[in-house]
Amino acid sequence: MTPSKIKLFMDATAISRSVTRLSHEILEQNHGAEDIVLVGIQTRGEPLAERIKALVDEYAKTNIPIGSVDITFHRDDFRERLVVPQVKGTNLPESIDDKTVVLVDDVLYTGRTIRAAIEVLLSFGRPSKIQLAVLVDRGHREMPIKADFVGKNIPTHEGQHVNVLLEEIDKKDAVELRIYDEEASC
Repeated sequence: MTPSKIKLFMDATAISRSVTRLSHEILEQNHGAEDIVLVGIQTRGEPLAERIKALVDEYAKTNIPIGSVDITFHRDDFRERLVVPQVKGTNLPESIDDKTVVLVDDVLYTGRTIRAAIEVLLSFGRPSKIQLAVLVDRGHREMPIKADFVGKNIPTHEGQHVNVLLEEIDKKDAVELRIYDEEASC
């Protein structure tokens, strides 16, 4: 389905500022980088986690571990989807036991992706704490999940979709609001 209207919410500069702020907030709330492990949720959470890692390493003069999780088979709608899943695999750098794991994703919506990511993490170990950093929180939770670190809140309505584009995947950085219903004519 083609969107009837696309509104740019964040350009490359705004995304960069948000990632910088997320990095500082992660360090502040955790009183430094000790025992932090960044874990990006595939697909766009991975490059965001890489960007945050580079900044945290620079600010804290450290080299924090980073990994990624593939939630494909942990989604609660796995059997309902008509597409063949692309499994990339989970890659965690070391034991996550007794670590502060900061999950990183592009958009927080219903909370179902985060629930699945937590399920994957807990199958690999028992972190002392799991925190959530997202570039965009668009609301509409179906699970009791709240981000600890948010780049930008973008309230949305039914028929709207937040689309995050990242240089590493999409060849440009942008956050767009795509409107798919008659709301665009208002």
